[in-house]
Amino acid sequence: MNAKAQTVKLRKGVYINREFSWLKFDLRVLDQALDDSNPVLEKCKFLSIFCSNMDEFFMVRMGRLYDESIRHPLAVDNKTGLTGGEQLFALAEKIKDLYPLRAQVYSQLKRELKENDVNLLSYKELSKTRKAELTAYFRSQMLPLLSPMVLDAKHPLIHFENCKPYMLYKLKKGDHVMIGVMEMPQKFERLYRFRAGKNMALISTEEIIRNLGWMAFQGYDVQSSSMVRFTRNANFDSNVEDADVEYSFDFSKFMKSRVDDRTTQNVMRVEYQGESKTLRKFLHDNIDIDERLVYPVVGDFEYKYFFSLARYLDSDVARRLSYPPFRPYVAEQYAKAESMVEEIRKKDVLLSYPFDGMDPLISLLNECAGRKDCVAIKITIYRLANQSKIVEALRKASENGIEVTAVMELCARFDEENNIRFASVLQEAGCNVIYGFDNYKVHSKIISIVFSDENGVSYITHLGTGNYNESTAKQYTDLNILTADREIGEDGVAFFRNLSICNVEDDYKRLLIAPKYLKSKIIEYIDGEIKKAKAGEKGVIVGKMNSLTDRAIINKLVEASQAGVQISLIVRGICCLLPGKKGMTENIRVISIVGRFLEHSRIYCFGEGDERVMYISSADLMTRNTDKRVEIATPVLDKSIRDRIFRMLTIMLSDNVKGRQMLPNGNYTRVEVKEGDEMINSQEYFLEHHI
Repeated sequence: MNAKAQTVKLRKGVYINREFSWLKFDLRVLDQALDDSNPVLEKCKFLSIFCSNMDEFFMVRMGRLYDESIRHPLAVDNKTGLTGGEQLFALAEKIKDLYPLRAQVYSQLKRELKENDVNLLSYKELSKTRKAELTAYFRSQMLPLLSPMVLDAKHPLIHFENCKPYMLYKLKKGDHVMIGVMEMPQKFERLYRFRAGKNMALISTEEIIRNLGWMAFQGYDVQSSSMVRFTRNANFDSNVEDADVEYSFDFSKFMKSRVDDRTTQNVMRVEYQGESKTLRKFLHDNIDIDERLVYPVVGDFEYKYFFSLARYLDSDVARRLSYPPFRPYVAEQYAKAESMVEEIRKKDVLLSYPFDGMDPLISLLNECAGRKDCVAIKITIYRLANQSKIVEALRKASENGIEVTAVMELCARFDEENNIRFASVLQEAGCNVIYGFDNYKVHSKIISIVFSDENGVSYITHLGTGNYNESTAKQYTDLNILTADREIGEDGVAFFRNLSICNVEDDYKRLLIAPKYLKSKIIEYIDGEIKKAKAGEKGVIVGKMNSLTDRAIINKLVEASQAGVQISLIVRGICCLLPGKKGMTENIRVISIVGRFLEHSRIYCFGEGDERVMYISSADLMTRNTDKRVEIATPVLDKSIRDRIFRMLTIMLSDNVKGRQMLPNGNYTRVEVKEGDEMINSQEYFLEHHI
């Protein structure tokens, strides 16, 4: 895992390296931990999200770069010309600066919590009385659950599990020097609240173990200690051909084996705390990792406890320091509707999560499950809630004799086990379960419902930008359209038929399907705006997505900018296109919104006024989505819905509270606010004003 120590450029021309752009996104997440428009408990959550994002970055993105550096050492990124190894270590160097920044943010949050009578204490800050209380708690409640180990000939090096903190000790007994190892069990409460005192006082379990864990090594002289944490490579490829005789050609069995492999893959990052040279040498001798991927940590290793911090506080304090609760809106006509089927047949329905509730969709499925004229329900599933009302409705439909087909994507990263479990549940209920499509991930979000009566066949189709997950529907912004349009309905039925026979070549009347047609049609629409601009008309493109990395589309947007097309993009995360480059991208504006909810909807608009063409989609403009996944974009046919969505885009483009504008160098800055400007937080606006 060696690479030349050199300075590499992660920006080139109008491009910025994908992973470097992602790091800048995570910095925008961390920025929210300091944003005074957020209550302090919510600020704490953003620090936790920043850290968990970084864990996944090392497991997946850095893991992939490592694999590329081994398997294809000369292959280069098509935007910056860097090899996997060059990217890996250039990014590793950038990440070193994030650890002290993280520590500064934690210190600031700790001060703000203290100002609100919530004290997060270090061991050194404890009084003698509190140290005695903590020691008694440790001996009675924690010590019995610890499993210390001394490494010697009979106890060789243990396997360090992914993202779990361990304590290492330099031990001495007589003339022998040994190494002690102890895992911090995950079943511990993450915080301890002291019983007495004027203000609430808490200490993290990590801090307790760091300072009192030595008691587990009774009979030894503990000379020094370090806490360490290992992040393992979780990247893997999954091809249907691999589900061979060993797995009885059952892709679910193969995927289960690959998920289990994650616990044993190579270490991508070592985080440590402590100055012991002996213990650093122990790590160096026993863990195969480049020193550039070893990071010193100040403070705690993980801040997941910030998500449960309110549970340790008095309820009135927790409410005061959190976002005010909200209830998703459900239009009265849908809440009181005798039949969602008939409502949708009268007019297309738009649901905008989390501002709108998922109830109308669940009501539709439950209604269809009991209707005699409903003959088939087909659905693509990527991620589900642990307790899924969607699955219950599908089971009910199948038990009532309706043909139910679920295209279950087993390769949804970190949800593989959950999807394998639900696939089994649906199969037991008599549903047809298909495991994806050849070697493409099925990322589409579609439900096709077919009715048959004396008047013939009719359809209702749901198309969305997000998962059929009741939990994330309260946290992610997503758009959903329910329509009885016949051509979309026929496309939906054809889509599932093609999935079942592994066909990507079929034509569709209205839907844009990747990998065959979506990218080419997007480029065709951009060309249409270029043609307008060259003819002296106004060319306009407005888009919203999570990420923009597809080079062919980026190059076409550059061409459009050079032709004078006005391009406004809302890109939450990765954006490999640098805007504002003179003569190249000066007509492109890119903003990112990071706020209370995770921006997740994808919207693509071309033209303006009555000629505006608009699609919502499951797909980002990333090569993995456009070329390597089965994705859907649906046209927004209803003019009133099209106008509503465009008004939402206009408000988001005006966001000067959570909006951050991308600069030509790839950095981000707050959106400029001029004197007299109204302050607009788009997400809060949508909570207060139902559009």
